[in-house]
Amino acid sequence: MATNLALDDRLINEAQKIGHHRSKREAVTEALHVYIRSLKQQDILSSFGKINFDEQYDYKEGRTR
Repeated sequence: MATNLALDDRLINEAQKIGHHRSKREAVTEALHVYIRSLKQQDILSSFGKINFDEQYDYKEGRTR
C-alpha cells in the first residue's frame, strides 16, 4: 500500500544513520515496531499488582520434570 507521509528529513536521516538502515522505509518500519513494543510493555505494566499469585507454588519443582 503506497502512503505519502510528510516526515522531518533530519529525523529520518538520523534514524537511518544511527540504526544503520538502508532506506527510509526500513527506518520507519523499525520505528513502528519499537513504538508498538513500547505500548505493549506499558499495557503489561498497568496490570502490575492486579494479579494474585499462589505463594505456595514451587517453581523449582516444575523444572525437574
